[in-house]
Amino acid sequence: MTTNDVWNLYAEDVKRFIISKTKDEVVTDDILQDTFIKIHTKLHTLRDYSKVKSWAFSIAKNSIIDHFKDSKKTFEFANYEWETEIESDLHTEKDCLRGILKSLPKKYRTPLFLSDIKGMKQQEVAKQLNLPLPTVKSQIQRARKLIAQGFMDCCGFTLNEQGHLVGEIQDKKDCKVCGVH
Repeated sequence: MTTNDVWNLYAEDVKRFIISKTKDEVVTDDILQDTFIKIHTKLHTLRDYSKVKSWAFSIAKNSIIDHFKDSKKTFEFANYEWETEIESDLHTEKDCLRGILKSLPKKYRTPLFLSDIKGMKQQEVAKQLNLPLPTVKSQIQRARKLIAQGFMDCCGFTLNEQGHLVGEIQDKKDCKVCGVH
């Protein structure tokens, strides 16, 4: 199963769930994008694909919590009110990725999301954004390079001989991206 498969099967349901909590279309789109970035980065860890729907909704719920935690607002899930000022000491690559993606200029973030998360062909992305195909290809490549550079800047990752990022997530207080959020 691919991220595109998950998107095609559950994106509309997840979006309705998110909007039922946020009541804001723009915030919903941001949270949906964040949710599918998390799904994309962790899909390989899912052992039982029959549970992908509940897993996707759990990620959406956590993305909503993260959004409201970042904005210091209060919200409600299943008749429980959650105060979002609680800070977690747990620091993961998702924290770094979220910070790196937030810092990406929208002109790079949007084509990357449409291509890598929604699974659209780059030609379709170009058409949707009303941009020339070479521009979209360049923006997607630039976004991927900026994400890799973000991990190198954030937590001191390096590129190995095969061009893959290697390293370990630092403590949150030592992280140059997450430590400031």
